[in-house]
Amino acid sequence: MRKLFALAAFALATAAGLSHANEVVVYSARNEQLIKPLFDAYTRKTGVAVKFVTDNEAALLARLKAEGDKTPADVLMTVDAGNLWLAAQDGVLQPTQSAALKAAIPAHLRDPGDQWFGLSVRARTIVYNTRRVKPQDLSTYEDLADPKWKGRLCLRSSKKVYNQSLVATLIKAHGEEKTESIVRGWVANLAAPPFSDDTKAMEAVAAGQCDVTLVNTYYFGRLMAKQAELPLAIFWPNQAPGLAYEGVHVNVSGAGVTRHARRPDEARKLLEWLASPEAQSLYADQNLEYPANPAVPAAPAVAAWGRFKQSPINVAEAGRLQSRAVMLMDRAGYK
Repeated sequence: MRKLFALAAFALATAAGLSHANEVVVYSARNEQLIKPLFDAYTRKTGVAVKFVTDNEAALLARLKAEGDKTPADVLMTVDAGNLWLAAQDGVLQPTQSAALKAAIPAHLRDPGDQWFGLSVRARTIVYNTRRVKPQDLSTYEDLADPKWKGRLCLRSSKKVYNQSLVATLIKAHGEEKTESIVRGWVANLAAPPFSDDTKAMEAVAAGQCDVTLVNTYYFGRLMAKQAELPLAIFWPNQAPGLAYEGVHVNVSGAGVTRHARRPDEARKLLEWLASPEAQSLYADQNLEYPANPAVPAAPAVAAWGRFKQSPINVAEAGRLQSRAVMLMDRAGYK
């Protein structure tokens, strides 16, 4: 009888171990409707179950730090390189050595220390009122500080990480003194107090309350899908060669293997699959973003916005310089 109990216990332990090994756990700041189709596809392909917990970035980071080596999480997935950089700085990620990831994801879209990798790209660009602005009137982010735009600019609140990241990369290109002058110029040109989100800023542009704004492209795509008649269009700034800040500011959603991952190999394999052509369209198209893997074309609706040159500044700088950007924006009166 004891032998039977022992055999049964061994069988249960073995089965539990196999189940444990045949899954990967993801903490994700991306919404469930954006990631579940991906994870379901991965499970169908590999047989590996993906369990996930969704919450905001700050809550997930706090949870990882509190759980320490007891965390069940193998992967942290979040938006904005600033958040990924902070996770690496806080010691909740580990380097991932993967030739496949390095081949798929350009160097400026991943952590220099290989602790996280961009998986989709969001461009933060200019949107303008087509009835009040000609494309030839536009040129750069910096030019929006020119007095010719006085009373014509709308911006999202400085409290959101997206504009903080843009200003951080401007600091990288120009230094703090010149960047502060640019941001002060933006503030002087505002037609209204900063808005709570990109969509409200675009609606103000469409209504003629202002003429131009800065938004992430997927917000533009979502709004135009609902109201195609709005007099709005995208302009790609900073495209001329030789500029100190050359190319459109881009940011990423991405992921990394957690420091105390119980299944680091499975976590790496999931990241490699997410960076592959098979998964990249699924990953980016769900939210009207650009694939991080340059070998994968954007969805037709996204490609219709036109081609542009990305800023080559490593997106990790958005995290490294974020606190300085926040203080600069506060000094400049950008609320």
